[in-house]
Amino acid sequence: MDHRLELIAQTPRLLVACDYDGVLSAIAPRPELALPLPGAMEELGRLANLAQTDAAIVSGRSLASLGSLIGQRGRLHLVGSHGAEISVDGRANGGPHVMPSLDSIALAVAAIAPESEGFLLERKPAGIAMHYRAVDPDRARRAVDAVEALAAESMEVGIRHGKMVVELSTSDMDKGKALQRLRYLCGATAVLFMGDDLTDEDAFRTMGPLDVSVKIGPGETEADERLDGPEQVVEALRFLAERRAAWLESMRWEPLERHSILSDQRTMAVVTSNARVVWMCLPRADSGAVFAELLGGPSAGYFSVRPSATTARPVQSYLDDTFMLRTEWPEMTVTDYLDCSAGRPFQRAGRTDLVRVLEGKGTATIEFATRCDFGRAGTRKSVHERGVAVEGFPEPIVLVAPGMKWRIEDDGTHHTARTEVSLDDGPVVLEMRSGTASMRPASLKEPERRRQTERFWSGWTATLTLPKCAPAHAALVQRSALLLRALCYGPTGAIFAAATTSLPEWPGGCRNWDYRFCWPRDAALAASALVRLGNTGVAARLVEALLRIVDQCLSPERLRPIYTITGAELGTEAELTHLPGYRASAPIRIGNAASEQVQLDVFGPIVDLVHRLAGGGVALTAEHWRLVESMVTAVERRWAEPDHGIWEIRDERRHHVYSKVMCWLAVDRAIRIADEQMDQRRESWEALRDVIREDVLRNGWSDALGAFGASYDQPEADASALHIGLSGLLPPDDPRFAAT
Repeated sequence: MDHRLELIAQTPRLLVACDYDGVLSAIAPRPELALPLPGAMEELGRLANLAQTDAAIVSGRSLASLGSLIGQRGRLHLVGSHGAEISVDGRANGGPHVMPSLDSIALAVAAIAPESEGFLLERKPAGIAMHYRAVDPDRARRAVDAVEALAAESMEVGIRHGKMVVELSTSDMDKGKALQRLRYLCGATAVLFMGDDLTDEDAFRTMGPLDVSVKIGPGETEADERLDGPEQVVEALRFLAERRAAWLESMRWEPLERHSILSDQRTMAVVTSNARVVWMCLPRADSGAVFAELLGGPSAGYFSVRPSATTARPVQSYLDDTFMLRTEWPEMTVTDYLDCSAGRPFQRAGRTDLVRVLEGKGTATIEFATRCDFGRAGTRKSVHERGVAVEGFPEPIVLVAPGMKWRIEDDGTHHTARTEVSLDDGPVVLEMRSGTASMRPASLKEPERRRQTERFWSGWTATLTLPKCAPAHAALVQRSALLLRALCYGPTGAIFAAATTSLPEWPGGCRNWDYRFCWPRDAALAASALVRLGNTGVAARLVEALLRIVDQCLSPERLRPIYTITGAELGTEAELTHLPGYRASAPIRIGNAASEQVQLDVFGPIVDLVHRLAGGGVALTAEHWRLVESMVTAVERRWAEPDHGIWEIRDERRHHVYSKVMCWLAVDRAIRIADEQMDQRRESWEALRDVIREDVLRNGWSDALGAFGASYDQPEADASALHIGLSGLLPPDDPRFAAT
């Protein structure tokens, strides 16, 4: 079994789950006496506090009963009542699937099994359990038969048997379903589950080939492994925690928040806190990567500059309100930027220059490790008088670095160029040029290119009207606005959702998507944020891009949720199996299958953006009005359909509350534009708006949840439902919105 635990300790995202009684505690004559074994909760809690690791107790007990025995346990997830109660990180998720009342069932069981005869009845939120450990076997058998007959007569309850306990439940959950739900909520790539009860067999049956299932104690089982008792469980948890901690320590990935971004509004580069370029795609941000260390480690490509002899950690910051990045060691400074001089950000993608200026004293070490097409194509290099040329890439790439002596070293199928250079004679300029093989001096010298790049960013920032708040807060708003600007694709006006692909929602998780595309919904929301800061230029250009996309659609209601940055439809989603992923978070995806989904929320943010533009002083044209009308037409034709929703769950379509609200928003804002800008009244639009509103209020509210839920048939809390008040469909002081 140690070998199995060694293997599972190295899974990217691990879920460790245990039953309570008989696993973390010895079986006790009464439930309240079953205290956890020394070390059991400590080791489980130790696992829960490791990165990329979740730990849970999955029990037939109620959450209240578990809490009374184990107290507050930080990040430990609790599942009670065989899955009818689930608490993840202290927050209820889902809720008991219960029938209206258990009172009559409880009375019937009490008549069958009086506590005066030694029976113990345990009331739970979704059921009632009859414990008969202290009852004469013949008497217990008759009581169990009677409870089974009661279950057979009732359409409201199910029955499950455990060790010396039988339970009637109004919930359709069991430990197998609960474990599957936990696996989903945690994004686990492998699960260890340990249990001793008959009810744990439901969980064992859900285990996959990468999981480990452990039966505690004797008896037939479908588990893979077996331990004698709770004492061995504590040892197994301790062994796993030690191996897991050691494996995580060996990975040493730099936290994402310590990375920075460079942009020229055609492509982007990601730079670590020690000035190492670990992500860059050419010629556009949605092309193949030439540096992909972010997802694949050093073998996937990087561009490193550093002092040759130092152990000091550098300090990094952007220069004022620009995307010029400065990294400073005590003896050396490097300034990085993507050249935005001479109008490059608005030119067709193809020519990009990454400029790196080294200043200081002593010697700097430079490593230039390009890897074409995410490292799938062999990348060779050759040394020339003025630098290094990259071979094997469809577009020409050169590193202009005159006067340096380069060593070309074999790294498997690739070449890496390395050199050392003295900084004592003045600044050293490195220019990585893509789209040209020329190494001749640039027509503009580096200081002038730097000044023009600085003016490109700072000039735009000067157009913003920042909120009146504390200076530190205003600076954060300004930097956030700059980031949205950096994600704009200059040639078309579309907006990237992100500069990267496959960074995980959770480290080690598998929810890793390619976001290097334009979501009309997300882009409209981003542009609306800039309009609120007084900048209408980005939004106006985005609307032009959206008009081109709509013109290409067969009909407006067929607007897709995702397009390439040039307005084309996406190709097939694929996986890059040779890259392990950031912090071992696989798979790595290129393309996005969500482009084939139905997402009816897309229309609302687009019309709302046009309305905001008009409010910001932009004179609407006939083209703007045509876009608004086409969006309302799309809503008229499709608003009543189910869709995949904003979170793009790869499952059956549902009637998502957020999608309906966004359809309402599209019509409501169109009515306002017609009135305020066009002096028109569309009574048919007003009727449609009212119909959608009534449908949302009638079907979106969940009595079980006491709030508006994620979808009409899914009573789960979801942040997107807050738009029912944020959009104006309900006033902000409506008690239903407050409850949500």
